[in-house]
Amino acid sequence: MKYELSKLNYPYNALEPYIDAQTMEIHHLKHHQAYTDKMNAVLEKYPDLTAEPETLMSQLGSLGMSETDQSIFKNHGGGYINHKLFWELLDPASQKDEQLSAEIKATFSSIAEFKEKFTQAAVNQFGSGWAWLVRNSAKKLEIYSTPNQDSPWLKGHQPLICLDVWEHAYYLKYQNKRAEYAANWWPLLKII
Repeated sequence: MKYELSKLNYPYNALEPYIDAQTMEIHHLKHHQAYTDKMNAVLEKYPDLTAEPETLMSQLGSLGMSETDQSIFKNHGGGYINHKLFWELLDPASQKDEQLSAEIKATFSSIAEFKEKFTQAAVNQFGSGWAWLVRNSAKKLEIYSTPNQDSPWLKGHQPLICLDVWEHAYYLKYQNKRAEYAANWWPLLKII
């Protein structure tokens, strides 16, 4: 099965002033497209693998792929999956998820406390990677970061909120100021 680049339901300038249009366009059309193309290339070798990429990622070790192809799928399939969720979360038309907000408050004491812990995970991720709010295998909310394009699906965790902290996500506007990018990202997240 061939997957297509996720379509955005908003123009590249819709996230300004927090994320600039040029960064969005490059990030979506160049980076996400490359992950999509390379994921598709490895999946073409395995035509029997027809499940959604999230399911394939959660079963990666048992798919019958060579070690090299597993690594390619982990990196590029992760890039495809992670960015797909990221774009959905940034959609200005997103609605507040009252149930998730209530669960975050119950787990982390408050939305403010959650934001602080999540921001710390983003800022403290060494090198490239992602910050995550996930529902772990015990069905509890958990915050952590992952390197590169590693996906929570690799652990059997369901990602709920993510922040891309690869430099390509913010460098044109924020240069090396990841903390400023992470702080300025919150107004874009409408679901909590």
